[in-house]
Formats: sequence, C-alpha cells, structure tokens
Amino acid sequence: MTELKRTPLYAEYEKLGAKTIDFGGWDLPVHFSGIKDEHAATRNAAGLFDVSHMGEIMIEGSDSLAFLQKMLTNDASKLVPGKAQYTIMCYENGGTVDDLIVYHLSENTYLLVVNAANREKDFEWLQRHAEGDVSVRDVSDAYVQLAVQGPKAEKILQKLTDTDVSTIKFFRFEQGVSFNGVNDSAIVSRTGYTGEDGFEIYLPSASGPDLWQVLLKAGEPEGLRPIGLGARDTLRFEANLALYGQELSRDITPIEAGLNFAVKIKKEEDFIGKETLMKQKKEGPERKLVGIEMLDKGIPRTHYEVYDRDVKIGFVTTGTQSPTLGKNVGLALLNRAYTVEGTEVTVQVRKRRLKARVVPTPFYKR
Repeated sequence: MTELKRTPLYAEYEKLGAKTIDFGGWDLPVHFSGIKDEHAATRNAAGLFDVSHMGEIMIEGSDSLAFLQKMLTNDASKLVPGKAQYTIMCYENGGTVDDLIVYHLSENTYLLVVNAANREKDFEWLQRHAEGDVSVRDVSDAYVQLAVQGPKAEKILQKLTDTDVSTIKFFRFEQGVSFNGVNDSAIVSRTGYTGEDGFEIYLPSASGPDLWQVLLKAGEPEGLRPIGLGARDTLRFEANLALYGQELSRDITPIEAGLNFAVKIKKEEDFIGKETLMKQKKEGPERKLVGIEMLDKGIPRTHYEVYDRDVKIGFVTTGTQSPTLGKNVGLALLNRAYTVEGTEVTVQVRKRRLKARVVPTPFYKR
C-alpha cells in the first residue's frame, strides 16, 4: 500500500479528533463533529477548511497569456493583476481535463489552482503544450490553502489583519496580506466552494498551522467551526458547483455540465476543444446536467441510472439529502429531451425504480 499524503495541518486535525479518510491518496478529515452540524455552521456562521491538497501551478514568461488562451476555455485576456477567473481545460474532443481558477499575480505571471487528484495530469498536460517563452512549475508543496466560508467570514478575517478585506470583491484578491501571529504574508481571494460569502487564503506551507490556530481562536465567538470533506461536498452540491470526476470528466464537456459562462467561443484564439464546444453551444448538447428531486422515498446516489419507463436516459452525478432543504435531490446528466423542468423520470435505487422530477438549480442560493 502506498502511504497516504498529508497536508501540513494533519497534526491540527488529530488534536481536534477528526475522522480522516483516503481522499484521492490524501489522508483528509471527512468530519470533525458531524457532516450536518458542520454544514449548518457554514451556512449560518462560518466554517474553516484545509484545502491544502489542491494543486498550484505557476505559469511565467512573456508568452504566458498566449499559452493560457490556447489551453483554457475562458478569456484570460480579461484578467488584470489582482483578478481571478474560473476556467476549464479541455481535450480535443471537448471532454474535460480539469476545472480550475487562474490568479493573475503580475504581468506575465499566473497561478493556476487545480484539483488535487489532477495535479500530476494537469502539470504534464500543460508542460506538453508549452511553447515559446513559457515556464510551467508545480509549486503545490510550497503552499497551504485555507478557506473561511460563511456569512461571518469577513468579520472573522478582519480581526486578524490591517488589510481592509471588505474591499476585496468577488473573484478579486490581495497579495502580501499579513495576519496577527503568523510570520508569512498571504494571497487572500474572495472565492470559495460553498455557495456562501468567503475567502481562500494561500500562504507558505510552514505558516499553515499558525494561521489555522489564530483563525479558530478569532472565530470562536462568531461560531467558526473546522469543516471536513463531507460538508464541503454537501455545501458545493446545494450551490450546484461542479466536482471533477462527477459533474465534469474526460467524457463530460463543460457545455453538458452547464458551464457555458466559462467557455468563450468568441475569443479569437483557437483553444483546445473549441470546435466541439462551439458546436454544442450553438446547437445545444445531446445531454445536459439538471437537478432532480425525488417524489418517492429514496436518495439518488452518484452513478445511479435514470430511466423513462425501460429506456435508460442518463445517470446521477451527485445526490444526497440536502441538509439545508431536507429534501432528497440530485444532479443528473440526462438526454436533452428529458431536461425540461417538471419532467418526471425514474431513478434506479438498488432494486427499485423510484419517481423523481426535473427541478431548477441551484438547490440553494444565499
């Protein structure tokens, strides 16, 4: 057995009695106090997440922008230093290599934050396509990433820094942010994966445990709680935020996943996968990601098949009982004819086919 990787914060989870699991080769906390409890804490107050398993890839050089325009579906020319962008990397057939966030640090310098399980694959893919004056470096081990999410996130963060964090707008970031009791300065962005307001913080690995501790202490009066992977998944699912390997994959394009906003077919550059994605955007994809709500009693789990009578019409990508709504809901990739709101379908739940209907997403909006 290969030994599981651990983030620099592993000792902090142990102190708090977290239950950890193997998540893509990482030993990470699935929960501290319980998934529903942590989900509610993030929706109502604030949650602290260790996201240091995510990958960071630095792109530098005078041809960086041209390179990113070729590799990514969104329009990186719209970025300026201090601005971030959600975007996608695709294969030639339009399938997804990964979804990621690009941070424009300075002229000709960009930081890509990629999914942990795709770190090596993404790095190899980028290196393979690099040309001209472009350097591609995997700098993941140099950073820890912490997220503070929830309605009280801004108030908690402000207690620890002289930087006015209220001025950081959505998908913008500040560099060189100092925190009381922490040696290294950080990049602080107003981004997140929960559907709540919040921040993601990148700083040198050695300072991760110090920042974790001062955040928990400063946030305690506001109800800040440490949050594991379980609630991270239910939170992002309710907000209809895609998870690679479920809503996106080598076989699922961003257009099928409903991420049209991140695919800029009008940009001049020919990015990888553009032809397929342009066709899907103009004609509509053959299948589409939709929300479903169970009418019969049962939970639609990942990979469960979806039917119209005896004809298989798709499958569930993610499903659970929504902790916020108390309803059994799912995201499903269905043939286009069945994606109209109100359409009734059946889901194969173990040996039974249970009724469900197509509903709007996101399931939750703050």
